[in-house]
Amino acid sequence: MQVFSTRRRSLLAAACLSLAAGSTWAQAWPAKPITLVVPFTPGGTTDVLARTLGERLQAALGQPVIVDNRPGAGATLGADLVAKAKPDGYTLLMGAVHHTIAPSVYKKLPYDLQRDLVPITMVAMVPNVLVVNASAPIKSVADLVAQAKAQPGHLNFGSNGMGTAQHLIGAQFEALTGTTLVHVPYKGSGHMATDLLAGQINLSFDTVTPVLPHIKAGKLRPLAVTTARRSSVLPDVPTLDEAGLKGFNIGTWFGVLAPAATPKELVARLQTEMVRIIQSPDFRKRMDDIGAEPIGNTSTQMAQVIRDETEKFGKLVKQAKVSLD
Repeated sequence: MQVFSTRRRSLLAAACLSLAAGSTWAQAWPAKPITLVVPFTPGGTTDVLARTLGERLQAALGQPVIVDNRPGAGATLGADLVAKAKPDGYTLLMGAVHHTIAPSVYKKLPYDLQRDLVPITMVAMVPNVLVVNASAPIKSVADLVAQAKAQPGHLNFGSNGMGTAQHLIGAQFEALTGTTLVHVPYKGSGHMATDLLAGQINLSFDTVTPVLPHIKAGKLRPLAVTTARRSSVLPDVPTLDEAGLKGFNIGTWFGVLAPAATPKELVARLQTEMVRIIQSPDFRKRMDDIGAEPIGNTSTQMAQVIRDETEKFGKLVKQAKVSLD
């Protein structure tokens, strides 16, 4: 009995020391700059949200937050980089809905979203909007569908890359309208918007944030938003559902993730700090300005969204017959 008691005391002491060490280590973090990886080029919604959050997180934590743009392969290159990074809280990913689509689109991914990355919190949801050049004769979704049917394969649409939400929205649009469009993938919204303004592409289904200034300037014409509800910054623009594509409801959410083995204490610390920022009046005002809806949920809630969205988009990808090697 004495041996058992001594052993039990030793195990308890070791556990206490381990917890104390972990707590001390978590309290000492961060001791150096934090890198927030953005899997797209600068200028798009992912980049804007990362810089907006990063600036405020830097002030809260007392260490620089460096935004590192790593575009390519439909946002999967940046995700893979973070999935394989050291799980010490210094490398994070500004993820998005695109990452729940990729497992169904790409036959081989070098990482597993739900196994290799741990959610921290969802930052915001941003509606996508169907836009054309303001000089185009297309004034409505009905006009677009009529022209696309009259000239199959003539009109093209841009996206932020193969397997992204914009790509899938375009594919769903084709499936529901019986049209054929040409998909033109980019690595981010900046170049895509430039080509749309220059007439190099005919339309896009980008998020509201990067195209809003061009809409306000009268250079791009919004035809419809892709979510079930209208956008607060484009209240006069109908939804695709209202335009005749019944049940259409795809938006783009953005959230922060870390390598899966990141200590729970650090994930909790990051979640607390980020939610405090997301709920602040200053951040919410910034989100209102760019047409985003702030979220700020728990790691567990974000994980459930990822599971649900992965399943939902798996079905949509199969229906739209979108597949990449």
